[in-house]
Amino acid sequence: MKLQNMPQEKIAIVAVSRDCFPMDLSVNRRKAVVAAYTEKYGEIYECPVCIENELDMKKALADVKAAGCNALVVYLGNFGPETPETLLVKEFDGPAMVIAAAEETGNNLIQGRGDAYCGVLNASYNLKLRNLKAYIPEYPVGTATDCADMIAEFRPIARAIIGLKNLKIITFGPRPQDFLACNAPIKQLYNLGVEIEENSELDLFEAFNKHENDPRIPDVIKDMEAELGAGNKKPEILKKLAQYELTLLDWIEAHKGSREFVAVAGKCWPAFQTQFGCVPCYVNSRLTGLGIPVSCEVDIYGALSEFIGSVISQDAVTLLDINNTVPSDMYEEGIKGKFDYTLQDTFMGFHCGNTCSSKLSSCEMKYQLIMARNLPEEVTQGTLEGDIIPGDITFFRLQSTSDAKIRAYIAQGEVLPVATRSFGAIGVFAISEMGRFYRHVLIEKNYPHHGAVAFGHFGKTLYEVFKYIGVPLDEIDFNQPKGMMYPSENPFK
Repeated sequence: MKLQNMPQEKIAIVAVSRDCFPMDLSVNRRKAVVAAYTEKYGEIYECPVCIENELDMKKALADVKAAGCNALVVYLGNFGPETPETLLVKEFDGPAMVIAAAEETGNNLIQGRGDAYCGVLNASYNLKLRNLKAYIPEYPVGTATDCADMIAEFRPIARAIIGLKNLKIITFGPRPQDFLACNAPIKQLYNLGVEIEENSELDLFEAFNKHENDPRIPDVIKDMEAELGAGNKKPEILKKLAQYELTLLDWIEAHKGSREFVAVAGKCWPAFQTQFGCVPCYVNSRLTGLGIPVSCEVDIYGALSEFIGSVISQDAVTLLDINNTVPSDMYEEGIKGKFDYTLQDTFMGFHCGNTCSSKLSSCEMKYQLIMARNLPEEVTQGTLEGDIIPGDITFFRLQSTSDAKIRAYIAQGEVLPVATRSFGAIGVFAISEMGRFYRHVLIEKNYPHHGAVAFGHFGKTLYEVFKYIGVPLDEIDFNQPKGMMYPSENPFK
């Protein structure tokens, strides 16, 4: 299923040329990059203007804007003019990258030498002077094929930046009592270019009641029944869930305003169940599966993280509690000797039932067992339960601290093919050196218990996105391997 609510990038490549170097060198090298990219990855817009001066910059800018491009590659086919090329990044006002041409042959190092290796240094210096951001790959100089590969790696980064600049997060209700861990200042959202609309649960409840006899409800129920199949164990609750789903979708459409993309941070307890007559977990899972992340417990930065992960992976994501340890007998029976992980490398990621069905090995509609300990079972129905599919994952989060500073973590790992023997949407996760990461990042830096999960290894792209949006490098943490100590780690342990 193609995700909705997702930005699409249209990348332009613009060649630049220092006036004391042959322009043909830069133009021909640009054409070679375009040919290599088109053959391997598809369409890219080739700007016909090669920039030597500021007037050329204005022509190139007008051209790529007229072509509808929203992401930019500044390509140094030779040394490049540092002022016009960095002014292009400034005036473009969208995600940009800088790459450069390697020399092709030792048989043409007089008229055919471009010195772009040198030019990238001046370009990066001038970007810093102007307080401009651009993505510069780990090694930004290469052949036409190399540069095509670099541009392909830029695509998800560009999508994420475009998405953040056009995102609104819609919330309902304050965080539940004793869930202060999900509470964080919203100032960093504005710094990232994200809009936020905070609403009362009462507003949502009023809208929900107005949808009671919505004529679309039967069609939504049919869609839910088809999705659940044999897992449709609570058919009596589908009408309320369909009513709630339509309420959210209509609210999103009516309230996105000037923004193209939306994520939602919703309330699910303590009064939600008794007033709405269900829990929202299954609806959250369905919207997230469509590309509209809905976080639990009004976790605003969780919703933000989910959106970023979905844009990068072009797939559904989920939000889970970093929840409980794997019992030692389960580890001995199902993990030890079969997978290269210690007991402390493993944990269970869990939420009540918000993970979309496509990411569960099998699924059943159930009731929320934890809530039902204090409430009538019938008002806690609506969770989608099952073991999360095995495979590679990236566990990550972008977060504001209590004093409104931005930080992030990224850890790559996997969901193991081990039965959880538990309830909820849940999986046995394994991340190398998780025990140390848990202590010296998650605890030490005061992260909440929610983490976003992307299905695949996307750490490299997430790291570049977090750098681009301004997360300080010493505040992007990862699960450090053995022999690489955390600042707070006791060397005598």
